[in-house]
Amino acid sequence: MYDMKRILNHLMLVLAAGMSPIWQAHAQTAAGASAPASSQSSSQSGLWVSELPEVRVTAPMLFDPRSDLNASDVGLGVFREAGGRLQSRRATSPDTSGLLQGMPGVQVQGAGGVSGLPVIRGLADERLRLQVDDMDLLAACANHMNPALSYIDPARVENVRVYAGITPVSVGGDSIGGTIQVDSALPEFAETGEAMLKGATLGSAYRSNGKGFDASVSTFMATARFHLRYEGTYARADNHRAGHDFKPVSEGREQGPLIPGDEVASTSFRSQNHKLGAAWRQGLHLFQADLGWQDIPFQAFPNQRMDMTENRSSIVNLRYTGQFRWGDVRLRAWHQRIRHRMDMGEDRYTYGTGMPMQTSATTTGASAQVNWLLNEHETLRLGGEALRYTLYDWWPPAGSSGAMAPDTFWNIDHGRRNRASVFAEWERRWGARWTILMGVRHTRVDSDAAPVSGYNSLPAWADDAFAFNARERRRNDQHWDLSVMASHQPVQGQRYEMGVARKTRSPSLYQRYPWSSNTMAAGMNNYLGDGNGYLGNVDLEPEVAHTLSAGGSWEDVSEARRWRAQLSAYITEIEDFIDAERCSPSQCRSGNQDARDEFVLLRYVNQKGRLYGVDLSGEHMLAEDERRGRLLVEGSLAWLRGTNRTTGEGAYNIMPANVRLSLVHRKRLANGSWSARFEWEGVRGKTRVSGVRNEIRTASYGLLHLRARQEWKRFSIDLGIENLLDKGYALPLGGAYIGQGSSMMLNTVPWGVAVPGKGRLFYAGFNYRF
Repeated sequence: MYDMKRILNHLMLVLAAGMSPIWQAHAQTAAGASAPASSQSSSQSGLWVSELPEVRVTAPMLFDPRSDLNASDVGLGVFREAGGRLQSRRATSPDTSGLLQGMPGVQVQGAGGVSGLPVIRGLADERLRLQVDDMDLLAACANHMNPALSYIDPARVENVRVYAGITPVSVGGDSIGGTIQVDSALPEFAETGEAMLKGATLGSAYRSNGKGFDASVSTFMATARFHLRYEGTYARADNHRAGHDFKPVSEGREQGPLIPGDEVASTSFRSQNHKLGAAWRQGLHLFQADLGWQDIPFQAFPNQRMDMTENRSSIVNLRYTGQFRWGDVRLRAWHQRIRHRMDMGEDRYTYGTGMPMQTSATTTGASAQVNWLLNEHETLRLGGEALRYTLYDWWPPAGSSGAMAPDTFWNIDHGRRNRASVFAEWERRWGARWTILMGVRHTRVDSDAAPVSGYNSLPAWADDAFAFNARERRRNDQHWDLSVMASHQPVQGQRYEMGVARKTRSPSLYQRYPWSSNTMAAGMNNYLGDGNGYLGNVDLEPEVAHTLSAGGSWEDVSEARRWRAQLSAYITEIEDFIDAERCSPSQCRSGNQDARDEFVLLRYVNQKGRLYGVDLSGEHMLAEDERRGRLLVEGSLAWLRGTNRTTGEGAYNIMPANVRLSLVHRKRLANGSWSARFEWEGVRGKTRVSGVRNEIRTASYGLLHLRARQEWKRFSIDLGIENLLDKGYALPLGGAYIGQGSSMMLNTVPWGVAVPGKGRLFYAGFNYRF
C-alpha cells in the first residue's frame, strides 16, 4: 500500500518549490504538521532531500486573499474603512450605504430605509461600479428599490473600499464614476494541530426616531482546513419624523388616520438577511462558497410613487484565491435570483384596487484575474469578466375592468443586458519615490428586449406599444477604457499624484426600454426620486467620460504624528451624457413643455456634461497626554459643480458645498479603548438645479452630532445623538416628497416639497464576541 502521509508531504513541498520564498515556509509548515519532526522526504530522482523541523503556526490564516496586488494603494482617491470606526457607524443606520458617509467626495442619495444610493463626486447609482463580496449586483426595479448595497446588512460589513479618484481598469468597467467594494469578514481557521476554533457575535441597535431596531447574530466553527459560518440580521423601523412641520396635517390613505405635519410618511420598513458560508484552505489556496438569501416584506419610499411590498433574493457566490511564486490567481462566479413586488403602502391611496407591479430578474457573473509579479518593482494584471442579466417587469391588471384591465401591462419583457470585458494593467515602482499605473480595458455590452403590450387594446396603450414593437431594439456597444496615473513622493511625508482616464458606460434597461407615454405608466418609471415620469430611448449611446485628477497629501513624519492633510481636484467631461428632455407635445400631454411648478414627463436623451470640484480633508492633534489620551480636530470639505453643457443648466442632484468639523477624543485603556466625537455638519443651499426636471431647491443648514464608543476585548457599546438641536432641514439629495396621499397620478400630490432630514435621534448599540 502507498504511504499517504509521505505522498502528501511530497505534494506540499513540491508546491512550495513553485512558490515565492515568503510562502515556502508556510507550505513546509503545513506539510511538516502531518509527520514527525525527525521524518525525511526524498524523491527517487534524487533532486532534493529535506528534513522538516517542527514549526508552530502562529497566525489563524496562512494568507489574506485580499492582500492587494490590486493597485489599491496607488491613488490618493482610495479610501478604506474597517475596524472600530466602521463598527461605530453600524449603530447609526441599518442602511449599508450609510457607512460611506464622511468619506471625502462620497454622499448618499435618499431612497428607502435600507436602499440608499451611493454618490461619488456627483455620479450615482449605476454610473458607479458597486461590488458586494466581489459580486457585481444590479437593481431589478423601475425605481431602483433593490440596489447592490441593499443585499448586505451593515452588521456583516467588515471592510469598505472606495475608489473616488482615477479608478484603475482592474477595478472599473461599465461605469463612469468610481468603484465601491464592500466585503464581509474573511474566514478564520484554527492553528495547525490545534483544537477546533469556535466563535459567535451578537449585536443590536436602537434608534429613537422611528423606533428603529436591528439585531444580528454570527457564529462559526473552523478547523485548520475547513470553516463554516452562519450570519443573520433583522431590521425594522416605523415612519420617522422631521425636525419641524414641513407639510399640512392630512390623511394618507382614503379615510385613513391623519399624518402629523412632521411625520415623514412612507419611511417604514422591515428586512432580514441570512448567509451561510463555507471555506476550505489548502496551503496557499482558499476556496469559498456562500449562500445568501434576503426577505424584505415591506419597505416604503418617500420620494417614489410606489412602495416595495416584497423583495426576495437568493445568491450563490463561489470564490477561489491561490498564491504562487509569480503572483496570485483569483476566480469568481455568482448567481442571483430576485422576485420583487411593488404596490401602495398604508400612507397612500389605493383607489380600491391597488397598483400591483412585479419584477423577476437573474444575474449570472464570472471573473478571472491573474496578478503577475514580473520582478520586485513591476506587476502585470490580466483579467476577464462576464455578466448576464435578464429582467421581466410586468404589471398585473388593477381590477377586472377599466383603463388598467383586463390584460397584463408589460413594462419590459425579457430584457437582456449582457457584458464581457478583458483588461490589462501594468504597475511600476521606482524605489519609494515614483509609481506609475496604466491600463486598458475593452468591454462589449449587448442589450435587447422583447415586444410589449398594454393593459388593453385602447389607443392609450396600443399606439405606444405598436411604435415600440416596430423598432429594432437590440443594441451592441463597444467600450474602450484607459487609465494612467503617476505618483511621486519627493520626501517622506509628502506625496503628489496626477492621473487621466477614459471610462465608458452603456445605458441600463430602464433607460432604453420603458415605452409608454401614459402619465401613470411614465411616473412609475423613475429611479431618480424627482417625482417626474420618464420614457426610455432605444437609441441612447453609451456615456464616455474623460477625467483629469491631481492632488497631494502631507503629514507630520515626526514621532508625534500631529497633523495630516489631503487635497484632490478633478474635472470630468462627459460625452453622450444621459440626461433628459421634455416629452414632445405630439406624444405627451399639452402644457408639459412649459410647465414650471409641477411634475413633468421626460425622455432620456444624450447630451454633454461637465463635473469639477475639490475635496479637502485632514486632522490636527490639539493635545496628547499618556493619562488623558489624545484630543484632535478632524475636518473635510467638498465643493462640486455640475453642468449640462448642452442646455447650460445645472446637472441633477448635485450636492452643494459641505463641510464636516469634529472634535475627537481618543484614549487607550488597560483593557480596551474609548472614543468620543462632537461633530458639526454644514451644507450650503442648493440653488443651481436642473430646470428641465423642475428640481426642488433646498436651503442651507447646520447640524450637530454627538457620538461615543467604549470598546473592550470582547464587548463594545455605541451611544450618540444625531441632529442634537432637532433642526428642521431638507435633504439636498433626498428628492421630491411624494410619500403620502394620491401619489399614483403625476400631479395629484403637491409639487415643491423636498424630502426632509431626520429630526433629533438618540441611538444605542452593542456588540459582543465570544
